[in-house]
Amino acid sequence: MTMALASPVGIKKPALAALGMLALATGALESVVTPTLPLLQRELDMSPAEGALLSIMLLITGALITPVAGKFGDRYGGKKVLIRLMAVVSVGGTVSSLAPNLPVLLLGQVLQGAMVGALPLSFIVVRKHLPAGDSKVAIGVVSGLFVGGGMAGTLSAGPVAEGLSRHWMFALPTLAVIGSTLLVHRLLPADPPGRSDDAGVDWPGLALLSGMLITLMLGLALAPDLGAQPLLLVAVVVLLAGFVAGWIAVERRAVAPMVDLAMLTRPGMWKSCVLTFVICIGTSVAVYLVPQLFAVSEDAYGFGASATETGFFLLPGAVAASLAGPLSGIGARRFGSRAVVTAGIVMMACALVALALVHTQIWHLIIGKMLVALANGLCVTAMVSSTATSVDESDTGIATSLILVTRVIGYAVGVQVSGAILTAGTPSGSDVPAESSFVTGFVMAGVVTALSLLVVRSMGKREKHTA
Repeated sequence: MTMALASPVGIKKPALAALGMLALATGALESVVTPTLPLLQRELDMSPAEGALLSIMLLITGALITPVAGKFGDRYGGKKVLIRLMAVVSVGGTVSSLAPNLPVLLLGQVLQGAMVGALPLSFIVVRKHLPAGDSKVAIGVVSGLFVGGGMAGTLSAGPVAEGLSRHWMFALPTLAVIGSTLLVHRLLPADPPGRSDDAGVDWPGLALLSGMLITLMLGLALAPDLGAQPLLLVAVVVLLAGFVAGWIAVERRAVAPMVDLAMLTRPGMWKSCVLTFVICIGTSVAVYLVPQLFAVSEDAYGFGASATETGFFLLPGAVAASLAGPLSGIGARRFGSRAVVTAGIVMMACALVALALVHTQIWHLIIGKMLVALANGLCVTAMVSSTATSVDESDTGIATSLILVTRVIGYAVGVQVSGAILTAGTPSGSDVPAESSFVTGFVMAGVVTALSLLVVRSMGKREKHTA
């Protein structure tokens, strides 16, 4: 791997190469579940709702740990925290590779979610050791290798799972993570810790937000069965309401809250959060339903695709997602963030409705998923850049953390609702959901996405050119 960096200061190219290898390995480990989810559901006898829960556990952990990891990296040094974080990821990958059942695999995914904090920690290290121009190049290289690792994982997970076993599809990238972490530990110089933050970490807020997200996800996963158990439904609702009320009370009183709720009262901020939530619902429905539809037997209405074939079918969507960021930035500079978000929402809504109406050929699903991935990248990048540049510099971290939490909740809700729809639409004694379940999911996501145009329309012209 060659990096065009001029005269590194305090950090050599082999150390940067080690960081790049770590990004590549973590990207591969993160992406192995999506193309192989139908295979995992069969081997572990999971319902669609349980499969949906598995697919989002890593994301939830990542959203919770990223702001903490960033704060600790600034306080104690990025390298020190990065190495410890990757030790947790390595344990998680090992647990996933050895998992005999769903609960153990869920535990492995929870631990693997720590990898989401690795990128910002890598950026902390790079910025401390390189001048501004070189650090931008290095950050771009590391980010690009993480995306490349995700594509490699998408392509390789199926062949490894089918040729060896599902255990090896976790074990191989985990071994790569362990090896690259050792290289980073050996080659990367330690970065000096920053000044201590007297406010500390909002541990109560973090714990309550974790409980809220887990309760919400479990409630959605159990949704198909809750109707027949009203007492359980009431218990879940009461528990969720308790977590929400407690979290709001704690965040209002915290000196340095994990999420500044006061900022949500600003029109630009709450509108950005609503749009991010809705857009991520639409995206996650396609992310979950399309691989499931690929895997449905040809004797029914699907294509009987293997995990290997599913990985190849999903690759164009991954490529589209990687291109969406630069395209969004160019579009926002020329036409404004509002125009980019509007175009992305229209594209996504049309693609989702088209998937509901036409899904009889493999290329229908490939094109539909690719358009949804492109639209999501356009919208989210434009929203993040618009939000980051429309608040005071001192509020950038708080504002982007709000977007991050909203993004995770939207994605998780969309996936869990999709899983619940398929579970409810699966006849007793069968493992094949009714085709109407897929249609319902796509239509629901398309309508919800289209309704977000009402929020975009309410954005003033002042917000249009904030990117």
